[in-house]
Amino acid sequence: MHDDKAHPFRRAREDIESAQSIPDTPQTRSPAYKLAFADNDFLCRDELRPVRLQLELLKPELMMSEYGVESTVVLFGGARIPAPANASKARTKTLADLSKYYDEAREFARLMTLKSRHNGHRDDVIVTGGGPGVMEAGNRGAADAGGVSIGLNIVLPHEQAPNEYVTPDLCFNFHYFAIRKMHFLMRAKAIVVFPGGFGTFDELFESLTLIQTGRMERVPVLLFGRTFWEKMVNWEALADAGTIAAEDLDLFRYVETAAEAVEAIETWDGAGQKRNAIPGR
Repeated sequence: MHDDKAHPFRRAREDIESAQSIPDTPQTRSPAYKLAFADNDFLCRDELRPVRLQLELLKPELMMSEYGVESTVVLFGGARIPAPANASKARTKTLADLSKYYDEAREFARLMTLKSRHNGHRDDVIVTGGGPGVMEAGNRGAADAGGVSIGLNIVLPHEQAPNEYVTPDLCFNFHYFAIRKMHFLMRAKAIVVFPGGFGTFDELFESLTLIQTGRMERVPVLLFGRTFWEKMVNWEALADAGTIAAEDLDLFRYVETAAEAVEAIETWDGAGQKRNAIPGR
């Protein structure tokens, strides 16, 4: 991150560098003497959580703005969905069958990235969680098109590393799930959701809730794989029970292919779009 603002004050980085060459004494070895903003132990105190939340919100925001990212297309989906070439190694037959969505995610990201060439790949930039599975496919498709893509990784108890297709300058790492989800949606022009697990469901339902309650502008929400979603979620039962309104079922639309998803985004009318017809509705 560049500090190119002209001001008469000494830069913080200069003081960090100067502090590394001070005499070694009991006083300078004390934690109390460390510069507060260069003291990791201090920054990790529970009392500093509000500061860490602010920093985690601000760092990606500044870096994406400096890079020139204007808008994004969000791609959610399962980390465990394999590429078709690896489908035989999937732990279940269902996962093996879902491997087709790896290719659809890759092709969708490729098509959307090709469309973003007109302004130097700064608009409709693909953003994923930066990990494996469907996320890898999204970043890979953007790379196939010669464009850039964003990866919003998060530190997990088990080993996690960014996939190799994320644009390095747009590869971020998070501690707080809440701040990470804010960055997914802050520039979103469309939200595309592939089959996945708890994390994917969490991301989908938070997005729908924000749109439903008017806390976020209405954008296309596309669910890949009608069979999967209708098996996992009884949307009609929610409406019949009255826990959601019938019109809430029009906040999203099913698609099956990358080309269909691109068309749905292009033809979205901004005021909501009916889902694919459901018998009896």
